[in-house]
Amino acid sequence: MEAFTGESADGPILVSMSTAATIRMQLRDLYLSESAQTQRDFESTGNGASAIAQRTALVEKILLRLWDEVISPAGGASNFALVALGGFGRRSLFPHSDVDILFLHADRSTEALLRDTIRNYCQELWDLRMKLGPTTRTLAECDQFDPQNVEFTISLIDSRYVAGDRELFQRLHDRLLPRFFAREGNYIIQQLAEVTRSRHAKYGNTVFHLEPNVKEAPGGLRDYNVAYWLSLLSAMDKERSWPAEETLLPDSAKKSFGPAMQFLSSVRTFLHYRQGRDDNMLAWESQDEAAARHICIDGAQTQDAAAWMRTYFRHAREVHYECLRLLESVPGSHSSLYRHFQNFRSRLSNADFSVVNGLILLNQPSAVHDPELLFRIFGFAAHHGLKPAMSTESRIQQILPTLLESPPSGPDRWRYLQPVLVEPHAADALRSMHSLGLLTILLPELKLIDSLVVRDFYHRFTVDEHSFLAIECLHRAGKSSSEWDQRYGRLLEELERPDLLYLALLLHDVGKGVPGTNHVLTSLQIAHDCMDRLGLDAEERETIAFLIGSHLEISSVLRRDIYDPATIEGFAEKMGTPERLKMLCLLTYADIKAVNPEALTPWKAENVWQLYMASANCMTRTADQRLHAETEQNETLARLESTAPDSTARLKVFLEGMPRRYLRSFRPEEILQHLRMADSLAGDPIQLHLERGRHWFELTLVTQDRPFLFANVAGALAAWGMNIVKADAFSNATGVVLDTFFFTDRFRTLELNVPEWERFQRSIADVISGEADLDRMLRDRMRAESKGGTKVKIDTRIEFDDQCSETSTLVQVIAQDRLGLLHRISSRFSHQHCNIEIALIDTEGQMAIDVFYLTSRGGKLNPSRQLELRSDLLDELKSLSA
Repeated sequence: MEAFTGESADGPILVSMSTAATIRMQLRDLYLSESAQTQRDFESTGNGASAIAQRTALVEKILLRLWDEVISPAGGASNFALVALGGFGRRSLFPHSDVDILFLHADRSTEALLRDTIRNYCQELWDLRMKLGPTTRTLAECDQFDPQNVEFTISLIDSRYVAGDRELFQRLHDRLLPRFFAREGNYIIQQLAEVTRSRHAKYGNTVFHLEPNVKEAPGGLRDYNVAYWLSLLSAMDKERSWPAEETLLPDSAKKSFGPAMQFLSSVRTFLHYRQGRDDNMLAWESQDEAAARHICIDGAQTQDAAAWMRTYFRHAREVHYECLRLLESVPGSHSSLYRHFQNFRSRLSNADFSVVNGLILLNQPSAVHDPELLFRIFGFAAHHGLKPAMSTESRIQQILPTLLESPPSGPDRWRYLQPVLVEPHAADALRSMHSLGLLTILLPELKLIDSLVVRDFYHRFTVDEHSFLAIECLHRAGKSSSEWDQRYGRLLEELERPDLLYLALLLHDVGKGVPGTNHVLTSLQIAHDCMDRLGLDAEERETIAFLIGSHLEISSVLRRDIYDPATIEGFAEKMGTPERLKMLCLLTYADIKAVNPEALTPWKAENVWQLYMASANCMTRTADQRLHAETEQNETLARLESTAPDSTARLKVFLEGMPRRYLRSFRPEEILQHLRMADSLAGDPIQLHLERGRHWFELTLVTQDRPFLFANVAGALAAWGMNIVKADAFSNATGVVLDTFFFTDRFRTLELNVPEWERFQRSIADVISGEADLDRMLRDRMRAESKGGTKVKIDTRIEFDDQCSETSTLVQVIAQDRLGLLHRISSRFSHQHCNIEIALIDTEGQMAIDVFYLTSRGGKLNPSRQLELRSDLLDELKSLSA
C-alpha cells in the first residue's frame, strides 16, 4: 500500500502507510455510507433538490479532507486553489454526475512543484469510484479564450471556491472573469447559442419524445443552464461585474422555472439511482416506475405513466420556451444572404408592428388591450414566418387575466382564428398562441389534449403537438422536395375552404382527453359544442363533423384491397362529394405524417393517393374477378402486346387466371419481366429477382405453386433479419405463382455487401426447395437478437369478413409485432389448406396489423373452417408470445 506523498520547499512530505490506509478507509466508508443514506432519503421523499445538495456537500467534505491530508502538507495553501466548476460549482451534483474541479495556480512555479501531489490527490478520488474531471490552469491561462474549448470557458461561469488560496480565487472570480466575459462575452454568447441550436436540432427541435433525455433534450436541464448563462453573460456585458442572482431571469421565467427545476431534478436523480450510472434517458420502463413511485407527485395521488409524462412535458415545454425566448436575442452566425433576408423582413413593419431580426415588436404597447390587434399579431406572424419578441409576449401575458375574465364572443373567436389557420406558418403561430395561453381562450377544448401523451410506442408526439404538426405538414407539402408531398400540396390548392380542414385537424383528437374507448365519437361530440359556440353555419358544421367522424376511414380502407372496385365504390359512396374526398385524403395524409417521422411510408403515401384517384374515377370492376386474356381489352394489355408482339401468345397463357389487380399493380415492363421469369422455369424451377428501391428492397419470386411457399419465404426473410413491409401473392390458371415481398434491411446486410445478394437469393431458393433448415435459421436469428421485453402489450385480435370480396374471405390479424410473425401466421394458413390471394402488411409501433384475402378449394372459407383457423392462429400466436 502506497503512502500519500508530496513535496514542499523544505523537501518531500510523507504520510505513514498505516495512516494513509486509515484515511483511505475512512473516506471510503464515509462516501459509501453517506451516499447510501442520501439514496434512502430520496427513495423516502422523492426530493431531487435535497439529494443533489446532499451529494454536493458530501463530495466537498471529502475533497476538503483530502486537501488537508495531501495538499496542505505539501505547501499547497499559498498561490494555489481548488475551484469547483460546472454542476459542482452550481451545487448541483446528481448521484452519478462528473465532479469537475479546477486546480488553479498563480503561476508556473506552483504547477511544477505540486504536479505529483495533484496526481496523487486525483488518484485517491478515483479510487473512491468518484467520476472526477480535473483541469489545471494558471491564472493567466484562464484569461486566454480558446475557441476550441468553449466548454471550459462556460464552466468558469459556475466557478466556486472550495479550498486553498482564497485571495487567488478572488482574483480569478472578482477581477479576471468579469473583464474576460466583458471582452469575450459576445463571442461566447454566439457560440453558446449555436451549440444550443445544434443540440435542439439533434432532437428534432421538439420537447416531445417517447423517451426524452431529461438533461440534453429540448426542455431538459441543459436548457435551464443555457437560459441562466445567457442572462448572466448579458448582464455582465452591461454591468462589468457579477450581477445579483435575483435580477438575472425575468419574473415569468422564475415562475415557470421553479416547479420545472424541482420536477426535472427529481426525475434525473431518480434515473441515476435506477440505472446506477449517469443515464439521463427517460425510457419507457422508467416512466412506468416513476409514476408508480409517485416521483414528483403528491403521494396521495395516483397517476398512470401517461398522466405522469403529461406533467413532464408541461414542465419541459415551459423550460424550452423560456430558453428559446432568450436565444431569440442572439443572432445566428448566418450568411450575408440570410442577413439580407432579415433586413428585407424588417421592411415588413407597418403602423401596428415593427419587425427587427425576425421578431415582432408593438409600435404602441398599450394597443395590445385591443383583441383585434392582439390576435392580428399572430396572423401577421403566420403569414411572414415571424415570432413575437419577448417584450411583445410580456405585454400579452400582462393582459391575459383580463382576457380570461372577458373572452371574445364565439363568432369573434372564429374570426380571430380563421386568418391564422390559412397562413403558411400557421403551425408556429399556433404553438406560440398555445404557449401564451391564447389558443385555449379561443378553443377551450384544446385544454383536454394539452401535453397529453398516447403511450403506444407509435405516436411520437403529444396529442396537441400532433395536431400542430399535421397542420404544418399540409402547409409545407407544396414546397417539399418529395414528389408525393407535392401531389398533396397541389391537391390542397384545389380546396374551396381549407380553413375548415385546419379546424378539423385541431379538433379531430380532442376526444383522446376524455376516458373512453371511442375517441372519434367523443371528439365529434366535443366538436359539435365547439362549432355551436363559434357560430359556424350548417354547411360548415357538416363538413367539419364529416372530417372528424371519418378521419380513420381511409386508414381502415387501406387494410382492404384498394384494387377491388367494390371497396372503391363503397368508399366513394361514403365520401359523397369530390370536395369531401379531397379534404379527407389531405387530412389522412397529414394525420399519418404527423404521428412520427417514419409513419407515412412511401407505400402508404402511394396507397392513399391511389385510393383517392380510384375513388375520384369511380372504378366499377371487382378486384379478384379473374382475367380472361382472350376477351380482356384495356390500355395495359394493349401496351404489352404492342411492346412485345412476339410474346402475345405466351402472354395470354401467363395472364390467364391472374387477378385483375395484377395489371393494376405492375407497369407493363415489370409484367414482361415476370413473363420472362415464367418462361425460364423449365431451366430453373425457382426464379428470383432482387432489386433495391429508394426506400426498400423488392424480391420477386416466380415458381410453381407448392405448400407453405409464402410462409417459407416470409420465414427466410425474417431469418436474414429483414422487415417485411408489404407482400403480394398472385397465381394464374396454370399454377404459376408470382409473389413479391417488399422489405427493409434492418442491419444493412445487403446495402453494405453487394456480393451478399447472390448468397441471399441462393438461401431463399434453398428454403423454398427444402434444402435449407428454416427452423434452425430462425432459431439462430432469435438467439442473435436481444430478447428485450415489449414496451407495449398488444392483445391478439382475429377478425373475419366475408362481405368485402366476392371470392375471398378477409382475415385481419392484429398482434404483437415480433420476429417471424408473418411466417408463423402464413404457415397456419397452409396447414389449414388456405391460399393467400392478397397479403397487406402493416405495423404501427409494436402492433402488427396484417390483412389476408384467403380462399380454400377455390372459394371462401366456410364458418366451420373460419372457427378452426381462428383457434389454430390463437394457439400459434400464444406459443410465439411464450
